[in-house]
Amino acid sequence: YDTGYFYHLMIGGSLLFVFCLFMLSLTHAGQYYQVFLSHGLGVGIATGLSYVPGMAVLSQYFERRRPIAMGIATTGSAVGGVLHPIMLNKLFYGPAGFHGGVRASAGLCLGLLAIALLLLRPRFRPTKGQISTTAVFNNFLRDPPYVIMVCGTTLIYTGLYFPIFFLQLNAIKIGINANLAFYTIAILNGASVFGRIFPNMLVNSVGVFNMVILCTTITGILVFCPLAIKDVAGTMIFSVMYGFFSGAYAGLVSPMISSLARNNSEIGARLGICFTFTGIGGLVGTPISGALLQGSFIWWRPFLFSGVCVFMGTLCFVVSRYLVSKVKEFFGLYSRFATSSRSATTLFPCSDVLVFFILIYEDISIRYLQGRKSAITDNIYPKKEIL
Repeated sequence: YDTGYFYHLMIGGSLLFVFCLFMLSLTHAGQYYQVFLSHGLGVGIATGLSYVPGMAVLSQYFERRRPIAMGIATTGSAVGGVLHPIMLNKLFYGPAGFHGGVRASAGLCLGLLAIALLLLRPRFRPTKGQISTTAVFNNFLRDPPYVIMVCGTTLIYTGLYFPIFFLQLNAIKIGINANLAFYTIAILNGASVFGRIFPNMLVNSVGVFNMVILCTTITGILVFCPLAIKDVAGTMIFSVMYGFFSGAYAGLVSPMISSLARNNSEIGARLGICFTFTGIGGLVGTPISGALLQGSFIWWRPFLFSGVCVFMGTLCFVVSRYLVSKVKEFFGLYSRFATSSRSATTLFPCSDVLVFFILIYEDISIRYLQGRKSAITDNIYPKKEIL
């Protein structure tokens, strides 16, 4: 993306996405490998190819209102989460059947992606010269706030999806009508639309890290709530609340990643690397939760696992936010850390990280000595009490 392959990624990802959906409509009953190849691998690769460039190019057009713009863009997945389940449910159990319903979904996606490709266009010229992926990765690896934030996003997505994927099953198990339980997912995604917009409006005044930490903390608390829910009202309230705050995180994660970029040319690479590891969390999290649930439906185990993952991810965001704030506070240490000498980097691969913490140590030492000097001065020249 950063070197000028935006349209290659977007067009290739879009065509692969639609092609794999049409291939899914040709699968046969009992042939799991066909579903795995077309939907599991094909659609997953296509989504990864097109999502990150689409978000990165959007960030080029906005600076101060970037969080709002990105939040509005991410509402598309939430709106799709409302429309597609209802549409496919009607088609699957209607005259169209499974294969016809999937083809209808593929045709809808083809039209929407065509419109998107006509609207998207990079604003800035691509970076000149060849960019080494290894060099970029090593550069970001020496950025402690970014590395810790990537760990946080991976942990969050490890635990975030279990309440969403198993919400309908949990509702049926506590005695809610199956037809009503089906719409809990649509309600959750509908609330997610608002969660991806309104919290982003407060980012400029509150701060993106502060807003993310608040939303993920509330999300972590909500993960445990289904253990105490036993009726329709509680399930619906949970669907709305969890949809709103989990959607808020989904809308804020891209602006949070972009906030750590030193310039616009880094945004695409930072988003790509972060979402690569985030995908690993989304890949393993829900299967682990399902294995913990077992056939006997021991609900507290997966909810505990998901809640701990979300809270651990939030803790990573707190540490990352603390480092970013200290870097900005300590006389521009972040710029000095990012531009450390090339000779030191050659001699010591982790020299940038060492320089970062040494500079922080030096600043703390200076502050300590200043405090000691003030204390000695106060002892030599005590202040007069005012009567």
